[in-house]
Amino acid sequence: MWSPPNPKQYNARVWFIVRHIPAGQVVSYGQLAAALPVPDGDDADQYRRLGARWVGAALRNVGPQLPWWRVINSRGGISLPAGSAPALEQRHRLEQEGVPFNAAGLVDLQVYGWHGLDDWLNEQTLP
Repeated sequence: MWSPPNPKQYNARVWFIVRHIPAGQVVSYGQLAAALPVPDGDDADQYRRLGARWVGAALRNVGPQLPWWRVINSRGGISLPAGSAPALEQRHRLEQEGVPFNAAGLVDLQVYGWHGLDDWLNEQTLP
């Protein structure tokens, strides 16, 4: 299965979390996927393999009302095609929030990662 069993519900959960990522902090696709419960009707092993991709798919084509730019890959990089307008926009938006990139184009996840995600989620009711 290449998409969640209930894409509408899954996307709503991803968007709910992304909407609350604090400015100046980032999460990885995989970190966000791991924070969500395995969707009903899905295999846990399959979800571990595909969850990050599902998060990426949920963020495709969202508007500026959702801070999509705060979601990066597990290395701390931008996953959009290098030099593309969306990649340049993502980097610019993060830098505007005070998130620097090193010479290799990566964000230090130890410093700028949202380490309070799990605690925050424990206080929330997911859609």
